Amino acid sequence: MLNIFTSKTLGIDLGTSNSLVYVPHKEVILNEPSIVAISSDDNSILAVGNAALEMVGRTPESITAQRPLKEGVIADYRVTEAMLRYFIHQTSQKINVQKTDVLIAVSAGITSTERRAVIQATKKAGANNVFIVKKPILAAVGAGVPVNSSTGSMIIDIGGGTTEVAIISLGGIVVSESTRVGGDKMDNSIIAYIKGHYNVAIGERTAEKIKVQIGSAVPQREEEMLEVSGLDMMTGLPKNIKVKNNNITDAISEEIREVVQTVKKVLRDTPPELIADVMERGMLLCGGVSHLRHLDDLLSEAIGVPAFVADEPMLCVAKGTGVAMENIEMYKRSIMNK
Repeated sequence: MLNIFTSKTLGIDLGTSNSLVYVPHKEVILNEPSIVAISSDDNSILAVGNAALEMVGRTPESITAQRPLKEGVIADYRVTEAMLRYFIHQTSQKINVQKTDVLIAVSAGITSTERRAVIQATKKAGANNVFIVKKPILAAVGAGVPVNSSTGSMIIDIGGGTTEVAIISLGGIVVSESTRVGGDKMDNSIIAYIKGHYNVAIGERTAEKIKVQIGSAVPQREEEMLEVSGLDMMTGLPKNIKVKNNNITDAISEEIREVVQTVKKVLRDTPPELIADVMERGMLLCGGVSHLRHLDDLLSEAIGVPAFVADEPMLCVAKGTGVAMENIEMYKRSIMNK
């Protein structure tokens, strides 16, 4: 088989919260939020990525900051195309090429219609050829898992919009389940909790800050508090409140339960021979939410199988695109059709 990739190929991990671009031999050279700022006056694109993130919660009525992907799939085709065009253009300038092929990571649960939308949006954004691969495969490859082995491996990829759980063996996905639960839903639950218990409104960025700094998958004996600012719903005035870590654990408990149930569902459908492999090798966690404190401990206890967080878990999928491009003969069975 000829190598379908060239030095002008980019790997893109198109995520609900963040998108990363990998260039062979240069690694991840772009990591920006999947956000686009739009003018409501003329529907024009004003900013993408980091520049758009700075506008979240700070824009006048004439400007809206949107996430064009919802729960891992394209929610706004035009805005997704604009965002991809920006990412491809920024990367192409850095590596000094005019036209590139793109290998793009997609959810394991993607439908054929959603898959076509990703391909069309990427081509309209300036890609020459587009190849798509399921995220659990790339996450495993990027984490150094020997996916072509006959031994089964379990990958749990928890991102901003989705949780992907898969059993991988012999270069393919044996069993998988994708649920539209991730960091974004956890943030929304924190916002709702603060509003319900403190009568204070906070924004998405503040909710994420709370989750990252004091969030935990299990209650903690030692109390931690974080002071944040919001808007008092009664007076309409700014207000500072102190949020407790175990309250945040309560706030995101439903999302954590859904992740656990998804893992259990995959294991119920897994052949017995591969179950033995998983019990011996454990479960590998990646994605941004795998940083949540004690999530690996909770999964280990709930499932009865050791759970481990990958090195640089947010970069696993992006790194996987690079490894796949550089070793196409080894991973050709995992590459989906153009």
